[in-house]
Amino acid sequence: MSKKILLEVKNLKQHFKVNRNTTVKAVDDVSFHIYEGETFGLVGESGSGKSTTGRAIIRLYDPTAGEVMFDGKNISAKKLSRSDRHHVNKNMQMIFQDPMACLNPRMTVADIIAEGLDIHGLCKSKEERTKKVYDLLKTVGLNEQHASRYPHEFSGGQRQRIGIARALAIEPKFIIADEPISALDVSIQAQVVNLLRKLQKENGLTYLFIAHDLSMVKYISDRIGVMHRGKLVELTTADELYENPLHPYTKSLLSAIPLPDPDYEKGRTRIKYDPNMHDYSTESPEWVEIRPGHFIYASKTELVQYEKELSAKESNA
Repeated sequence: MSKKILLEVKNLKQHFKVNRNTTVKAVDDVSFHIYEGETFGLVGESGSGKSTTGRAIIRLYDPTAGEVMFDGKNISAKKLSRSDRHHVNKNMQMIFQDPMACLNPRMTVADIIAEGLDIHGLCKSKEERTKKVYDLLKTVGLNEQHASRYPHEFSGGQRQRIGIARALAIEPKFIIADEPISALDVSIQAQVVNLLRKLQKENGLTYLFIAHDLSMVKYISDRIGVMHRGKLVELTTADELYENPLHPYTKSLLSAIPLPDPDYEKGRTRIKYDPNMHDYSTESPEWVEIRPGHFIYASKTELVQYEKELSAKESNA
């Protein structure tokens, strides 16, 4: 039985005109798909275009070019029909990086969580609305006493839980988590990620998980796409990416991950990535499936090199 594709991104471009002569290609011809019920990790350093990709998908930006298909509907059209816009708003939600910046400081937690319920008219009475808010607070590890408080009265981890409860309120199919743990203490990060995994299992959610912390992305993701300078440079399953990274940029990111092993750390060498090592003046790179499910952005010369690398690993295994 084939998996259902919930989201498909085709040749997405998001360019920003800085002035008459300068255009920043934040997202440049990116394509991938996400299956229903999976977590797709999108990683890269700051400025790689990963967060812009998420914002273009959910229409916080109008895409410059390309197509985004969600649940069988083209949601990247310049003018969405009323029913399509409602479908997107109801079934696609976002969890932001800075929980304080995205929570209205003048609203109580109850009103923040219930905002989506009010907009979509999902509660028939005040009592039903209150019960729904209390249930959501309990779901994310808070309690009903928190409902009457304001965002500034909570810790960063608690505020992120409120943001998660708000995203869950209207029972979406798909959630874009844009660096949801990078502003939190390390001790709290694992709690939030475990909560997201638990909610996915209970509610059948699909995630686009955007982050720069590769170790956490591997823990939560089924497949991972690596972005650099607006391009998707490698995409495969989480295990394959860690066992057989091919693109030099991916190797550089992986080499930066510290391990809780003093002996290993003493000898760990960082792999520096030099973007100038790719000479594309004679050969144009292409997005190629080098192995089933393992995609790479490379020229023909680089593909030959990557093939040799994979064959050597397989023969030594």
